[in-house]
Amino acid sequence: MSKKICIIEDEKDIVRLISYNLEKEGYEIVSYGSGDKALDFIKANRPDLILLDIMIPEIDGFEVCKQLKANPETASIPIIMLTAKAEESNIVTGLELGADDYMTKPFSVAILIARVRAALRRYRVQDTSKTEKILAFENIKIYPERYEVYVNDIDVTFNHTEFNLLCCLALQPGRVFSRLQLIDFMKGEAYFVTERLVDVLLVSIRKKLGESASIIQTVRGVGYKFKAKT
Repeated sequence: MSKKICIIEDEKDIVRLISYNLEKEGYEIVSYGSGDKALDFIKANRPDLILLDIMIPEIDGFEVCKQLKANPETASIPIIMLTAKAEESNIVTGLELGADDYMTKPFSVAILIARVRAALRRYRVQDTSKTEKILAFENIKIYPERYEVYVNDIDVTFNHTEFNLLCCLALQPGRVFSRLQLIDFMKGEAYFVTERLVDVLLVSIRKKLGESASIIQTVRGVGYKFKAKT
């Protein structure tokens, strides 16, 4: 069965360009020019991947991403942001909201197709490898299949990107990960992003862990690790 991709973009020429090339690759395409209509479709039909512009009518791309990642029924759908906003602050915002990738306009169609394939492959592997288990450390409990984290038995909300980063560290406690290794785990080795964004995400994760933040340790000059069980 072909994968369904939802394009949320108000520039018709770009929609036609992307649709034509992705349909050639065998994907089923549906497109919307505004955020509100797209949200209704996504919640009802759950496409396999979303290509999302930021500057769209009614509800902008950041808000669309935020709503989808906050909803357990749509949180696992990969989102690739396509936008003319190339400032690092916008990239940081998109990733903190849970976007899985970020490409700036103008973009290479070949690279876009590669990113789409990588995102779909990554989620297929994650979905088939999940088991109903608990990662328990001190007063922290992580449920990988349910995308839930409890600190002192209180449910703490993490966006999709933060959750994946937390799981990467928690699955191998004691192992030191470089920033590039963490990016590779979350986004794939073809993903280009500044290593500083990993630091930004970890600041947010530690803040949400509160008094338990020290369980994520910084190894100077190398990267980060999850405190090993004793």
